[in-house]
Amino acid sequence: MITWFRSLAQSWVAKILFVLLILSFAIWGIEDIVRNFGRETALVRMEGAQIEVPEAQFAARRDLQRIQRQLGPDFEPDQAVREAIARQAVETLIAEYAQRIEADRLGLATPDSQVVAYVHAIPAFQSGGSFDRLALEQFLRQSDMTEPMFLQIVRDDLQRMQLIGAVRAGAPAPDILARALFNWERQKRIAQVVELPLLDAPEPPAPTQAQLERFHANNPDRFSTPELREVTLAVLSAETLRDQVEVPEEELRTAFEARRAQFETPERRQVEQALLPNEEAARQVAAAWASSADLAAINQAAQAAGGSATALGTVARADLPLPELAEAVFAVPGGNVTQPVQSPFGWHVFRVTAVTPGTTASFEEVRERLADELALERAADLAFERANRIEDALAGGATLEEAGRQNGMAVATLRLDAQGRDAEGAPVPLPVPADARAEALRLVFAAEMGRAPRLQELRAADAFVAVELRGTAPPALKPFESVAEEVRLAWLADARRRAQEERAAALMAAMRGGQTLEAAAQAAGLRSERFGPFGREPTPGVPGLTLPPELLPPLFGANLNEPVMVPTQSGFAVAQLLEIVPPDPTAEAEALANARRAAQLQQAEDLEAQYAAALRARAAPRISPSLMQQVVP
Repeated sequence: MITWFRSLAQSWVAKILFVLLILSFAIWGIEDIVRNFGRETALVRMEGAQIEVPEAQFAARRDLQRIQRQLGPDFEPDQAVREAIARQAVETLIAEYAQRIEADRLGLATPDSQVVAYVHAIPAFQSGGSFDRLALEQFLRQSDMTEPMFLQIVRDDLQRMQLIGAVRAGAPAPDILARALFNWERQKRIAQVVELPLLDAPEPPAPTQAQLERFHANNPDRFSTPELREVTLAVLSAETLRDQVEVPEEELRTAFEARRAQFETPERRQVEQALLPNEEAARQVAAAWASSADLAAINQAAQAAGGSATALGTVARADLPLPELAEAVFAVPGGNVTQPVQSPFGWHVFRVTAVTPGTTASFEEVRERLADELALERAADLAFERANRIEDALAGGATLEEAGRQNGMAVATLRLDAQGRDAEGAPVPLPVPADARAEALRLVFAAEMGRAPRLQELRAADAFVAVELRGTAPPALKPFESVAEEVRLAWLADARRRAQEERAAALMAAMRGGQTLEAAAQAAGLRSERFGPFGREPTPGVPGLTLPPELLPPLFGANLNEPVMVPTQSGFAVAQLLEIVPPDPTAEAEALANARRAAQLQQAEDLEAQYAAALRARAAPRISPSLMQQVVP
């Protein structure tokens, strides 16, 4: 048999089998490489670089977290916003890589020493005038970055300063541009103005029933109920599970001992302090203070010796900066003066003017409070366990009400509008904390009919919530009888608005016929007023300059004597431009200098944008649409 195997091993058949066996193991060992052979792995390919998916994912997550920190817990980005954030993050990376490619092409380099010096000079990383390594590490943790990543960002910024600095330095603003900007900013206007507030409109005749009913029917958006939604809202939190948690007596006592400091109020003392430069002066002040309680006199004596005395107020032992100072203050009875104590600040003398003894609560006094704290802590852990069970139940076809009640959720069936009110306008109570009410309402009106509910975390509260949309009631016109008074008041307001609009239109027609606004107003029995000269942003409250803000844009775009009419917050306003007052460059030299700086800054920013666009075009980035979907945070 052995001889037969040996002869078989020497044959071509065996050798072929061995080769196939080796190849199979080789392919199995590099399965991932073979599987991905020929597939695109780079999100962006550029001339001289490529951007991988993980780098873009990290950038998109970082941008999303930054936006969420800026906008607060109420910000809930939808899919469109997340896609926009991802696109912006990728474009930022493309710009950074294009800049690196250009820096390499020009031979620009940023030495490590320059990067380190720049980081050490960042104010946020300074403590006591020197670099604080702990501040940098805390920043890196908060930003979810490693140190090499941060240093690369700094290096890119320094390179960008070199590249962009050279571009921006060659951007002087032409004098004609600066003067045009100066004229636009500082030019002033003088105008005649007639204001027609609704409160000054003539009282309209009483409307008939038919007029009111027609007005009611023609304005359904003003007299309709809002959209109402009927939902099942279920909330899971520590509070909803509190009754399901019992804490044994033994654990309560153990927790009491571990948390005893929470139930103690430390002794506090009202203290005055004298700080002297040497021990001899401190002993003299202490002796004088023992016989006289006048802080003003002690302060004079301390100042004469090169020190000072002041009241520290009421302090606890932990409030004092050094243990030896705390020991001295809390060792003497109330009304007494301490012996001099030395510290790095000098020699201290204290006088204790009053003592508030500390207190310690007994176990019996805090038992109920402690039991509630421990139960809520355990209920919070239990809530996360129950959340998994609820999700499994919902995935298995259970209704939200069934899954919620079986797992300790607070379940309510509600009918409400987007403001959280019922059909009669009364607030509908929600089983969520007050701070989370607005967030819960947004979830209610984001729910879709027929879509299975899912647990979502409330950002404004430590709780989970799920919404099941059961039905919607579209806006419906309220019966006339139920809103008759509301319709009457709206009809009167509308009639007053029409009356003032007709007056304003009559003034416009008179001016177009050749009259001045002042003459047309006088003929109509209306008061006109001359305003100006005023600028584009007149100072509020200044007589003769504070005209309706709605008039400013049309007046600064009007020609001389041209009439303008605008609706205002209070009614309508009609104006006629009387004079254009050009600015005086000699009298306003500083304003002209500011205009030059602004023009140069704008020119530099335009050049920078064009330069960045040119670098991007040279790099010729090609983005993979299929991989782009993986970047969306």
